[in-house]
Amino acid sequence: MRRDPELIRLLLLKLESLEKPATAIATVGYRENLAIEGYTDDQVYYHVDQILMSGWVDMAGGRGMNPSGHFSFRALTPAGHDFVDSVRDDAIWKLTKDGVSAAGGFTLEMLAALGKGFLRKQVEKLTDISLG
Repeated sequence: MRRDPELIRLLLLKLESLEKPATAIATVGYRENLAIEGYTDDQVYYHVDQILMSGWVDMAGGRGMNPSGHFSFRALTPAGHDFVDSVRDDAIWKLTKDGVSAAGGFTLEMLAALGKGFLRKQVEKLTDISLG
């Protein structure tokens, strides 16, 4: 299965929005908590697994999804938050997605770096300060 950057973004935004106390550890099910309209259960499962393996989620000592499709979730890691914050804006996300599409492929690291680069340019433009 090919990775879909749009699904990765949507899943991380959904994880970020889960309501729970900051110190709590939630049990998250990919079907119950992370279903995304237009994507199959298999696509969501695969992409959640990719996100968990990327280190963008603090699983509170867990080792990924269990056979029933659940995992422990404490929070997004700083890297997960950095990615979400860099591509939250739809205009920046479009530039990021178009960039990886034009390149013909992506790594999660490149996707995050590209989003951060476009965000940096936006901040520089709005503040007239070089972050360079």
